[in-house]
Amino acid sequence: QLQASGVGLVQAGGSLRLSCAASGLTFGGYAMGWFRQAPGKEREFVATINWRGSITSYADSVKGRFTISRDDAKNRLHLQMSSLKPEDTAVYYCAARSNGYIGSQPNDYDYWGQGTQVTVSS
Repeated sequence: QLQASGVGLVQAGGSLRLSCAASGLTFGGYAMGWFRQAPGKEREFVATINWRGSITSYADSVKGRFTISRDDAKNRLHLQMSSLKPEDTAVYYCAARSNGYIGSQPNDYDYWGQGTQVTVSS
């Protein structure tokens, strides 16, 4: 089970940290990812990290502003977001991939969290 959390409302230019708590799976063996979905749009890739935490990848739209990280001791995934823009407004989802390798497609992932709303006001 994956449970995403984070403060939901922030002004443009601000920062926000999302967390995802994992339970019921061997967290350290999974690659993890963040996706987001805005109203009327398809779910899109944001960031991914491999099982060791040694490889990360980002969507071009967030590169340089967002940082994905993991804390295997606490079974937690994080997404530090800075320089937020109104277009970052979406429901953010964390996901787990059992083969341990990074992936940028929703179909790459085996487990999904319930999503947490992020709203960036202008």
